[in-house]
Amino acid sequence: MIDHLSRAVISDPEQNLPTERPDSALIFPDSKTAPLRFRKRTLHETKIRTHSTLTENMLSHKVQFDGRIISRNGHDACRELVGFFFAHDQSLTIYEYRQFGKNRISVLPFIQKNIYSHQCGRRKGKQYQLGDFYIGANLTFLSSDHSSLPESIKENTLLILRITNIDQIALDSLKTDSVEPEDNLTSQEANDRLILKAVQDALKEQLHKRGVRILTGLAKYLQQLDKEGTGLLDKADFKQTLQVFHLEVSENDFESAWQILNGNDSGKVDYGEFKRAIIGEMNEYRKSFVRKAFMKLDFNKTGSVPITNIRKCYCAKKHPQVISGHSTEEEIKLSFLETLKDACSKSDEVTYGEFEDYYEGLSIGIVHDEDFVNIVRTPWGI
Repeated sequence: MIDHLSRAVISDPEQNLPTERPDSALIFPDSKTAPLRFRKRTLHETKIRTHSTLTENMLSHKVQFDGRIISRNGHDACRELVGFFFAHDQSLTIYEYRQFGKNRISVLPFIQKNIYSHQCGRRKGKQYQLGDFYIGANLTFLSSDHSSLPESIKENTLLILRITNIDQIALDSLKTDSVEPEDNLTSQEANDRLILKAVQDALKEQLHKRGVRILTGLAKYLQQLDKEGTGLLDKADFKQTLQVFHLEVSENDFESAWQILNGNDSGKVDYGEFKRAIIGEMNEYRKSFVRKAFMKLDFNKTGSVPITNIRKCYCAKKHPQVISGHSTEEEIKLSFLETLKDACSKSDEVTYGEFEDYYEGLSIGIVHDEDFVNIVRTPWGI
């Protein structure tokens, strides 16, 4: 996804809407041989014409990145996004890969090209800059500012996008030419990270051997506390949750973490954000394989998978305990399903959030990325 978009998207001169162009029509001019005056002005590699005075050279100073939506809604969480940040005016634009039928993929506008600012955290109100783009960074947008977003996304005040991959060569090149400070992290932000890292490290040992059960149970419990369905809980709710699950966080650490997360002094915090902040989360490399596994199971893209489908697709033939003869395939499968079902709000289906929670807990006790990836890939055949 990093080199080029999988399909060319051209602009309809009458309606300015993206349409698909067959692969056979893809002809990218050779920048080394074709004089600039003979080349079409194009917006990056997608072949979208621009009617402004921007030159192709100016538009080429960009960094491309892949992203995902942070959401417990499986359909939204598994959307495939690709974005561009332009250095000449610090604007950005985001597209979504959409599949139509078996073999047709189009790239459709998701966030229109414009200059945007952080919508939460220490940098709220500050314009996005080059230093804000790296793997693991969050981009926040007010959903009300983007009328074309899907209704499921517009239900939330904030749209949070996580950068999962980035064109590092282009990023390094732009940083070399940039007048921005090498590290525009404020002392306040640096202190925030140290505080949350200390809390995560303190909990990591407590979670090491019971990570799966706690992470799946924690998510389910927080959801039950959210009677209004807003995704927000107050300080007392979070304190109660930590006590119920015997997670020991000192009063000082808790208060410090709360001050960071409750930056707008609303008295309530998104419980997904709270969980990610104090417990941490698996890296984007690991998470990409969890998403691939779920997307393979959720072929109807509904955001949830029937337990019967999971039972059919899960293969335990290569599980170490099966190979060693200590357990049968059926025993391993039943053990997996039992643990997974404990996390589910419904007995007959698993949502993306619940599926992710299972692997989030499993990830805590696994040091090496490749070991974790093999655990995900092997039973699902991805």
